[in-house]
Amino acid sequence: MTKEVFEYQTKTIKVENGKTELVDVKKVIEFEFNELAKQANFSIKVTSGGTSVLCCVVSAKDDNPNIPSEPLVPLIVEYRERTYAAGKIPGGFFKREGKPREHEVHVSRLIDRTLRPLFPKDFNRDVQISVLVLSFDPANDPTVLSVLGSSLALTLSEIPFEGYTSCFRICRINDEYIVNPTFQELEISDIDLICSFYKDKVLMIETEAEEVSEPEIVNMIKYLQSYVNEYLEFQQKVVSKYAKPKFSSTLKFVLDKLVEANRSKIQPMLEEILNLPDKVEREKKYKQIAQEVILLNEFCSEEILNDKTLSSQLKERIVFTILREIVRKRILFDQIRIDGRKHDELREISCKVSVLPRTHGSAIFQRGQTQALVTVTLGTAEDMQIMDELIGEYKERFLFHYNFPGFATGEVRLERGVSRRELGHGMLAKKAIQAMLPSKEDFPYTIRIVSDILESNGSSSMASVCGATLALLDAGVKIKKPVAGVAIGLVMEDNNYAILVDIAGIEDHCGDMDFKVAGTDTGITAIQLDLKILGIPISIVEEVLFKAKLARIKILDIMKNVIAEPREQISSLAPRVQILYISPDKIGDLIGPKGKNIKQIIDETQVKIEIDNDGKVTVFADSQQALDLAIQKINELTKDVEVGKIYVGKVKKVTNYGVFVEVLPNKVGLLHVSQIVQKGKDLNKMFSEGEEIVVKVAQLDEEGRPVLTQKGIYDLKR
Repeated sequence: MTKEVFEYQTKTIKVENGKTELVDVKKVIEFEFNELAKQANFSIKVTSGGTSVLCCVVSAKDDNPNIPSEPLVPLIVEYRERTYAAGKIPGGFFKREGKPREHEVHVSRLIDRTLRPLFPKDFNRDVQISVLVLSFDPANDPTVLSVLGSSLALTLSEIPFEGYTSCFRICRINDEYIVNPTFQELEISDIDLICSFYKDKVLMIETEAEEVSEPEIVNMIKYLQSYVNEYLEFQQKVVSKYAKPKFSSTLKFVLDKLVEANRSKIQPMLEEILNLPDKVEREKKYKQIAQEVILLNEFCSEEILNDKTLSSQLKERIVFTILREIVRKRILFDQIRIDGRKHDELREISCKVSVLPRTHGSAIFQRGQTQALVTVTLGTAEDMQIMDELIGEYKERFLFHYNFPGFATGEVRLERGVSRRELGHGMLAKKAIQAMLPSKEDFPYTIRIVSDILESNGSSSMASVCGATLALLDAGVKIKKPVAGVAIGLVMEDNNYAILVDIAGIEDHCGDMDFKVAGTDTGITAIQLDLKILGIPISIVEEVLFKAKLARIKILDIMKNVIAEPREQISSLAPRVQILYISPDKIGDLIGPKGKNIKQIIDETQVKIEIDNDGKVTVFADSQQALDLAIQKINELTKDVEVGKIYVGKVKKVTNYGVFVEVLPNKVGLLHVSQIVQKGKDLNKMFSEGEEIVVKVAQLDEEGRPVLTQKGIYDLKR
């Protein structure tokens, strides 16, 4: 068996005598090379504790025939979790894994975002990374292992790849850092930060936090540097022992020569259309320019010249290359952006709330030519989503769904399910908002936010975050603080760089970075960093976070001018809710034999009732009237009979020695014949079953049953 081991020191939680403390611990990651899946270009099984993942990389034998309009590696990443890894059988009718779950898509995207920048820009061969979780224990997260294994497999394979990538997860507990924490540790931490590096530079960041400050984020990334250096040394040793020679692909065109041959004709046309403020008009004329490109025989193959589709694709590539140079030159050297803004200037922002009459909360957030329609729907406990994950089954009360239809960019595109991009953007926006939601105890509703992107020219995920805050306030949700988000871009040539606040679509396409930061006026709640270059120094990360905070505060001020506080009352169209607490030993009385009592309340009032083992009862109703009636019935079923209190009870049974009367639901007592005021009459003639009579509880017998009397009651007709 070919195996290498990487060891590192970190901390972990230790609970002893009810006290929690952090102790030093040594962790081990094992890499086994090409023992499994030997027909892949390279495979590595990565193991830490009881968690094992198999990372396989495969390259197509030939180049992809298509020519992308901009440098884009045809990379596919599939991360899948087998339920047998946790000793479970899949649920559902078919009892096998189906399409990737949201978490699997999220991890697939995280691997992709880390590794894609490390392929050569002219590499055009299909590559697939497949990661299978083979064994799982909650103390060792497979996400980081998957990134490490996929990167190292590419590095050691024949596939062209820069390599020397590292990835670590870090959290904070009691002001101390834990590297690669357990799921239990993440639950009690106020930040979950995953950071990938290329050598010593930051390559990718994914963060969810509870208003953590910018300096703290930077300190956590700096803290990881020693781990990065240790793992880099480990990789260098492994590469020297196991790496295969890299193959090279033959280019069918010489892009630089074709660009120079067409520059004098194409560049003036592009500079002219770049002055157009409207994105739609600009893109329409941009497509026409590609027809003016001339392909010279000496710089491209006959295959391309004789194929209309390939010729068209190459022309678009040439035009994009010239466009990219123009945009970057204007930003770096002319210090001006395409739309005339300064580097730190926001686009024009407008906000509206209560834009839809029948929703529980709604808003439109517009930033430049990006428009998000965001709605909030409040539901009951029955609306929570059941999440069946390797770590176990749980219910999710907060849902965030992001939709990006074709018309948002003027395209004809069928909607066939949710794309990976839509899932990823929705997950990011959810992370940004989640920490600011009220607790389930304070606000027991299930919350669903939907962001429909109606128009897009960059940063639609951050527009969704801003729109979500507005819609939540409109819905009367008592969020802790408003949240806003902004995307920061970068153009970098050697040591010369420009940081761009609030990037538009063309700056994203032609730039080197998309750095999304969301948070409140005091701290960060979510970060997502994607790069097209081989990493950035921590100093630039620090600078970006500072600029993002200034921009975020400006955006929050604009939003507060529209709606600053949650509405006093939730929408009249939303379900009504009330929480009450009963003694746990009364739960049986409320439910009744075979659920008789609870079913009767639900049938009579049309409410939804959730009962917790600690006696917490949550009632949802469509109207206040139905809610009040249900609460009344619950109180009647669960309250105790009081000695000395007068009740109007219902006769349940008449005997020759007395009458059995129900004074409260399921609380039946005996009114003995000696305690009946009227004497000398037949009880069957005096009382009938179902009749209501007035009685008083004289005492409780040894079994807690009420003993009734009519003596001392002045008005037996009440």
